[in-house]
Amino acid sequence: MIRRLLGWLAIAALMAAGPLPAAEPDLLPIEQAFRLSAQVIDANTVEVRFDIADGYYLYREKFAFRAEQAALGAPDIPPGKMKKDEIFGDVEVHRGRLPILLPLTTTPGTPVSLTVSSQGCADAGICYPPTEQTLELDPDQPGTRVYVAGLGAGDGGGLFDRLRSLSSPDSEPATAEPPAASAVPEPGDESSVVAGLLRGGNLWLIVISFFGFGLLLSFTPCVLPMVPILSGIIVGHGAGITRGRALLLSGAYVLGMAVTYALAGVLAGRSGTLLSVALQNAWVLGGFALVFVLLALSMFGFYELQLPAAMQSRLSDTANRQRGSLAGIVLMGALSALIVGPCVAAPLAGALLYIARDGDAVMGGLALFAMGLGMGAPLIAVGVASRSLLPHTGPWMEGVKRFFGVLLLATAIWIASPVLPALLTMLAWAALLIASSIYLHALDPLPAHAGGWHRLWKGVGVIALLAGASLLVGAAAGSRDVLQPLAVLRGGTAGATPASHAFEPVSSVAELDARLAGSSGPVMLDFYADWCVSCKEMERFTFADPAVSARMAGMTLLKADVTANNADHQALLKRFGLFGPPGILFFGPDGREISSARVVGFMPAQPFAAGLDRVIAASTRP
Repeated sequence: MIRRLLGWLAIAALMAAGPLPAAEPDLLPIEQAFRLSAQVIDANTVEVRFDIADGYYLYREKFAFRAEQAALGAPDIPPGKMKKDEIFGDVEVHRGRLPILLPLTTTPGTPVSLTVSSQGCADAGICYPPTEQTLELDPDQPGTRVYVAGLGAGDGGGLFDRLRSLSSPDSEPATAEPPAASAVPEPGDESSVVAGLLRGGNLWLIVISFFGFGLLLSFTPCVLPMVPILSGIIVGHGAGITRGRALLLSGAYVLGMAVTYALAGVLAGRSGTLLSVALQNAWVLGGFALVFVLLALSMFGFYELQLPAAMQSRLSDTANRQRGSLAGIVLMGALSALIVGPCVAAPLAGALLYIARDGDAVMGGLALFAMGLGMGAPLIAVGVASRSLLPHTGPWMEGVKRFFGVLLLATAIWIASPVLPALLTMLAWAALLIASSIYLHALDPLPAHAGGWHRLWKGVGVIALLAGASLLVGAAAGSRDVLQPLAVLRGGTAGATPASHAFEPVSSVAELDARLAGSSGPVMLDFYADWCVSCKEMERFTFADPAVSARMAGMTLLKADVTANNADHQALLKRFGLFGPPGILFFGPDGREISSARVVGFMPAQPFAAGLDRVIAASTRP
């Protein structure tokens, strides 16, 4: 549902950015908009030629040339025409056929790899990223024209496919003749649509759109753990906190989160690796979980009961400073953004892709800041609402603090679960549920004149007790599934989805290339990590669906587990322009990626199955 809303919001934003001409509703792929070829004129000269489609143009100042096994002279570029460009100001551009003469000095008999850099735009208002294309030339064979095979073949597919073509990871090698187009008309992932939105350059549209993306993402599991964190901060401040103070603390928390998304996003776009991904290890997650355990214990009042006096004083001073200091709240928001919510969703991936390809860190960072504010808007409402839960007097205050203490403990388990054994995670949830049920008097008899609230909380306690007991029974029976602990007792599997057994692991680019070369059918590559919530959603709710499993049975299934985030994993992610999981890629029998079928983020079973049908159809097409 969230993915569908993101898609519609992106479409609406692109339509608002400016209408496309009715005569040309679709954008051409780069290789068709700017068709590149080269021809050896003589032993010392090469003609590089662009055949530019109608309605498109190339920037003169963006041309660059380099060659291996050869020395290049200054290119002879014909004069262009001046254009008032919304992005670059007054610039010289070229349209139609553009021949460029390039002096060349090389050793006879030595082939030359010529790399041509360029950038262009469409009159419709969409600019393509800077592009590098390589041609293999033989100086001993003058008169032979060599064409570039393109960055993504296709001649149809609509606006989604055109915007996606702007972000194809790599140029293809040159061939002696232009290849026949083999369009794959299925809709693509939203990350490319988002990257295209950023290239539109409409500042207010970008800010509003990404704020909307953030609002939608705030209802995903990656953001959910931030609710008890912020609520615990507000409640821990005490019953005397005013609504204005609660709003200020909530705003500081969200500001820290939004600034961190922006800064980490810019760094990720420039380096190709998410900082939050690098922090997903046992020491960092364990330390952060320990912080929340200590905060929870302070909610229960355990410091005075169990800790030495010196440590009590130090912890109390620290807790009081964190509760009252805006800087401390901002820091907590920043850490939450980095450690609690590292999954890559389509808007985040699109912004990172834009920063990495176009180098516009200011626009990309601003978009991510707006997205962070959107994600935090509901958190501000929760923070202010938490203040209203605090009674001014009476024993309710202790009850509310214990409630948020339980939420903080649940957050600690959530944070640490990626690095904990599945059995230990189940036992931790069981212990929390059973201990909570005891606090709720699940085992105590009801008083003769118990009121409605007393009966309600006892009922909640009984449910928590039964849930905790089911986790214990399931764990003892061999189950490792927190959501279905008793499935093993009726013959189900313990902690694995039906489709997961068919996946073959790949951990490096070399391994992937070998698997692709040895496959004669469609290939699916799943980027996964233990700490990725959306990855586990895909396994549980999408891959396990019978319709999806049936279609996946006819594919070669590969899984790149990047939990360790080592150099091989980073190289594998960078190979496809990904910044982290989840990401699902598809390849045809020829080993080339069907880039239009790429999935970034969670996708429900029904649209995923439809996408698999299109991949299978494209792979079996003659």
